[in-house]
Amino acid sequence: MPSISEREYREIEAANASHNTPVVLIHGLWLLPSSWANWVEFFKQAGYAPLAPDWPDDPETVEAARANPGVLAKKTLKQIADHTTEIVNALDKRPVLIGHSTGGLLAEMLAGQGLSAATVAIDPGIFRGVLPLPASVLKAAGPFLVNPLTRDRAITLTFDQFTYGWANALDDKEARKLYDNFHVAGSGLALMQMGNANLNPWTEAKVDTKSPDRGPLLIIDGEKDHTVPWAIANAAYKRQKRNPSVTEIVKMPDRGHSLTIDHAWQEVAETALDFVQRSA
Repeated sequence: MPSISEREYREIEAANASHNTPVVLIHGLWLLPSSWANWVEFFKQAGYAPLAPDWPDDPETVEAARANPGVLAKKTLKQIADHTTEIVNALDKRPVLIGHSTGGLLAEMLAGQGLSAATVAIDPGIFRGVLPLPASVLKAAGPFLVNPLTRDRAITLTFDQFTYGWANALDDKEARKLYDNFHVAGSGLALMQMGNANLNPWTEAKVDTKSPDRGPLLIIDGEKDHTVPWAIANAAYKRQKRNPSVTEIVKMPDRGHSLTIDHAWQEVAETALDFVQRSA
């Protein structure tokens, strides 16, 4: 059965009617599609047709997600990738894919299947073959990864956990604002799939980095990111740069994992737009 929501259908129809290049914005764990609101307007003004798909069963609002966090549990990477693929296949033009965190991993997965005209993976999640595991990752995600109950749960970060993993480059006031406005529970199963990617030969957290149909790829990472530190992003880049298509990486100075939603989001969006325009 088609899983596309009414909101997503409206975005698809608007993108196809515009005849502009679609930009599919893929959110990661602990956010909803609404977290891309600024980016949607930014890319619309730049002459693109932006869409911000759900993950399966995403509530429409942060308030609804917090009222029923269990609906966000047990989502797998394949389920999310399949749903996003359904969105892409409904578009008249091959889109640009932009994803953040787990969404960055999903963008790389779909690009490896030849579904993207150009791809920007921001603070992308771990895939099989990306080996570094810095101490900050163990502190941020380790307690969840060693708990077998995590697989069946929707995981909500405490404010302290959010501050360390996401908002460590921000002052306390902005960290609290982002937590209150954006943070929702995330699928513990998807988190485990990334965390165990190098232990499970059958993991869904894998990317075809050698695909000749991958297209241009930019990886963006925050210099101070505790959740996806530079070592992880750079290891992904080293695997991706073997691809025959253009592969680039950019380090955003003094930025943490919140770089797509914090006060300086536009700097990241402009970096992504510049790459997309050069790759057209």
